[in-house]
Amino acid sequence: MEPLDLRTRPPRSCYDDLDGLMLVPRTIDKLRGFLPGGNPGEFIINGRIKGISGFLLEQLGITEDELRAVVADAESDDDVAAWLRDHTDPSRYATLNETLRRIKPKHAEDPAYFAEYYRETIAAHPEAETIFDILEADDRRIFPEHFR
Repeated sequence: MEPLDLRTRPPRSCYDDLDGLMLVPRTIDKLRGFLPGGNPGEFIINGRIKGISGFLLEQLGITEDELRAVVADAESDDDVAAWLRDHTDPSRYATLNETLRRIKPKHAEDPAYFAEYYRETIAAHPEAETIFDILEADDRRIFPEHFR
C-alpha cells in the first residue's frame, strides 16, 4: 500500500467498514501514515492511552506491529481483509461493531486525558456523545476542506 501523509488529510471515517468490520479502514490509513514516506501527523493507534484502533486490535487478538506489517506488504484493502479473515474470528465482527458504536469517553483508559485532548471538539459539539462521533467531529474541525 502507498504511504499517507495524515498532516494533510484525515484517515477514513470510523464508520467505514472493511469486510463488515467498522474502523478497519481508518486503522489501515493510520498505519499507512507510519510507512516510509508517510506521516501519521497526530493520528495514533496507541499513545499515552489506548486509542480506539488499539481497542479494536486488542479485541481482534492481533497486535499493531502485526497489522502494520500486513499493511506494508498489502496491495490493497482486500489483502488486509483476507489476512484479517484468516487471523481473526469474522463471526464476531457484528458484535464488535455494536460495541464500537457505543463506546463513550467515559470508557477511555483515562477519561480526563481524553476529555482534555479533545476539549475543543467536545466544546464545539456537545451533541457528540460517542468516541466515533467525537473523532468524526474532530476530523471535520481539523480538515474542513475534506468535508465540503
